[in-house]
Amino acid sequence: MKHLVLTFFLLVGWPGLGLAQSPLQHVDLTSPDMTQAEMTREEVMAMLAAASPDQPADFTSRKLSGLDLSGLDFKRAILRSARLNKTDLSNANLAGAVLDQAWMLEADLSNANLKDANLFQAQLLKATLDGADLSGALIASDLTGASLRNAKFVGANLSADMRNQSMGLMRGVLVSANLEGADFTNANLSRTKFEFASMKGVNLEGANLMRAELGGADLSGARVKGANFTDADVASAKLKDLVDVAKSNLEEAASNLNQAFRK
Repeated sequence: MKHLVLTFFLLVGWPGLGLAQSPLQHVDLTSPDMTQAEMTREEVMAMLAAASPDQPADFTSRKLSGLDLSGLDFKRAILRSARLNKTDLSNANLAGAVLDQAWMLEADLSNANLKDANLFQAQLLKATLDGADLSGALIASDLTGASLRNAKFVGANLSADMRNQSMGLMRGVLVSANLEGADFTNANLSRTKFEFASMKGVNLEGANLMRAELGGADLSGARVKGANFTDADVASAKLKDLVDVAKSNLEEAASNLNQAFRK
């Protein structure tokens, strides 16, 4: 049933999510292509061991779903369009890795190192990234329903690139995600979609939230010193006990501020 629900939303669109965010709309998520692996952990390790800085390990379009790849070193590896659904990548080193258009539905990336990784159009619905470090990463990905408690997004870019939108609005989508305690210091969150996300205690110091969609999100206790809320949509958002709110431009810039919960 879970696979059928995910397939339905990829076909007709998750509530509030544009179809452009799911480029492979007619994928059968129950097929072997999406659920099985063509390699073993040992074979993956052998490819990683044979890689070099000049020739990183290339797993483009490889089927690696369901494998235990925890703790492995994928630094600068190419995993473009790889199938990693329900794969265990906890504590893995994915620094600088290319994960563009990768399928990572319900994958476990707890405490993984994703610094400076590329995650353009990656599908991470209901993935677990608690404690993961995505500092400096490019994350125009779908993280709907994902768990990202205490994750680091320092200097990360989740914004929409308005110069390259021929396929629609590609951006970070974190609808209904758990972001409690996450660190977004100096992150570019322009136009990022946070609707109904739990953002209690997040650090948004110096973050760019211009035109971000925060409707229904819970930002209770968030640190917002220097945050840019220009034209951000905060309708029905919980903005209680914000820290350093006077040092942000929330009062002047956020739209629908009168429709937020502030007491």
